[in-house]
Amino acid sequence: MNEFWTDILTFCQETTKRVGETLVKDFGKIQATRKEDGTLVTKADQWSDGEIRKSIYERFPEHGVLTEETTHIFPDNEWCWIVDPIDGTTNFTRGIPIWGISLGLLYKGTPVFGYVYFPQIQQSYYGYWYGESGLMGPIGAYCNGELIQTSLDSPSQNHLFNFCARSIDVLKNPFPCKVRLIGVASYNILLVASGAALGGVEATPKIWDLAAVWAILQAAGGVFISLSPEPMFPLNIGENYGQRSFPCLTLSRDDLVPVFKPLVDFLGKT
Repeated sequence: MNEFWTDILTFCQETTKRVGETLVKDFGKIQATRKEDGTLVTKADQWSDGEIRKSIYERFPEHGVLTEETTHIFPDNEWCWIVDPIDGTTNFTRGIPIWGISLGLLYKGTPVFGYVYFPQIQQSYYGYWYGESGLMGPIGAYCNGELIQTSLDSPSQNHLFNFCARSIDVLKNPFPCKVRLIGVASYNILLVASGAALGGVEATPKIWDLAAVWAILQAAGGVFISLSPEPMFPLNIGENYGQRSFPCLTLSRDDLVPVFKPLVDFLGKT
């Protein structure tokens, strides 16, 4: 099994580095168009999507693939990759260097490994989280090969909490931390995993925003809280996840749930 995970990690490192080197050449230089859901897409997103799908099919032909820019139907495969070819397309097109390539590997519908690479700032995050899958292998979460873990601090105005643009109504009431809006769902959550932020909230993320970081955050000691009644995982075979949102709260540890969940719970009902 360890040989399997070594192969998975090497594949992610090599693929995202190769794709990222090309994407950097288009950084801040390419025009975007608006999709039906209001999000942006560029030719770079579509090229990256195609390159990653091709690489997966060649290296792991028995694995399924679900990506932001192509197929949204969850396949009937024991192993499935969920791909966001550019997380942070708005940042990418506007010349803001925080954007990444996200690869989540699911086993029987639940993420067990995630890898996210930010080419412009040269940061690679990955983590292994087996939950109740029965799988065994490496453990922990890492940034550039160094072990990371969530913060043990208590909330204060000297600590950070990350928001998305659609969750700022929370700030109509007093909030226990300083807030940040970075514009990239995966990076917001990885800041929690690395201990830089105590938590974060995402009002309308899609499955490709969350699959990789779901594994990384929990491997680092953090928690994912769904703000909607439906469970986030496992995904259902044959279901179309193109339009489904997964409102969620991410925190550095369990005992912060009673502090923050009441402040953001309404986002799962809108």
